[in-house]
Amino acid sequence: MEGWNQTTSGFFLLGLFPPTKIGLLLFLLVILIFLIAFLGNSTMILLIWMDHHLHTPMYFLLSQLSLMDLMYICSTVHKMAVNFLSGDSSISLVACGFQSFCFLLIASGEGLLLASMAIDRYVAICQPLHYPILMNKRMCLLMISVSWVSSSINSIFHTVYALSMPYCKSRIINHFFCDIPAMVPLACMDTWAYEYTVFFSTYLFLFVPFLGIMASYGRVLYAVYHMRSSQGKKKAFTTCSTHLTVVSFYYAPFPKSYHIPGQDKVLAILYTILPPMLNPIIYSLRNKDVLCALKKVLGKALMHRN
Repeated sequence: MEGWNQTTSGFFLLGLFPPTKIGLLLFLLVILIFLIAFLGNSTMILLIWMDHHLHTPMYFLLSQLSLMDLMYICSTVHKMAVNFLSGDSSISLVACGFQSFCFLLIASGEGLLLASMAIDRYVAICQPLHYPILMNKRMCLLMISVSWVSSSINSIFHTVYALSMPYCKSRIINHFFCDIPAMVPLACMDTWAYEYTVFFSTYLFLFVPFLGIMASYGRVLYAVYHMRSSQGKKKAFTTCSTHLTVVSFYYAPFPKSYHIPGQDKVLAILYTILPPMLNPIIYSLRNKDVLCALKKVLGKALMHRN
């Protein structure tokens, strides 16, 4: 009962930066990245919603990616900023559970969503005549629903289990948000069975989609290599390279994400803050349709202003 009472009082987050001038500069840098990411992803969702030329399966999936990125940064950076500015490192049980749920939801959901986007590119390039039939609205909604529902079930399970563990050792989490791998060592119980469950879910939501992405793009690159049209090759390669860049940002930090706690905090920046900033930039700068939609919206805004 003592362990449960300690858990219900909440936790303390050590944060990301020390309360020094250097820490303040780094904090301001993170806030700048947060603002760019928030503006970029919000703009991407707005453009896809407003421009009917972007009402296609590929851009609908992209809007879901931007929505997930918004949830990523808002659920983690916001609390870190409040704690740093106020000097209060505490976080309530409800807020900690919300952070853990959102982080796991996006971490697992984005892998499935990126796999869905890879399938979309495979059908568009390798089976272009069947694309309107195979990638219809119903199929697109099905892939998105699978991503959200399956990752939600996984997130609820891990969040409820992590918060129900007795934390009689300490309530100080060596992180800037409630990351479950940083919370498990604080529990005063044997967690080996749960750690195997974490390993299984990581394999299911990260490695399996990765295999799907590699298989899809293996076929795509083979098809692109045998294209006769140089213009078609260039367009297909540009689209695929953009998506593969986003995939590399998503998967690169994970092989190293379970080492030293201090190192985990730095690596967490690579998959919670930087990708949400870079993803809309990559998709907008290398996509003529998005740039045209942006010019239309800005043009209309200027006309109404004048």
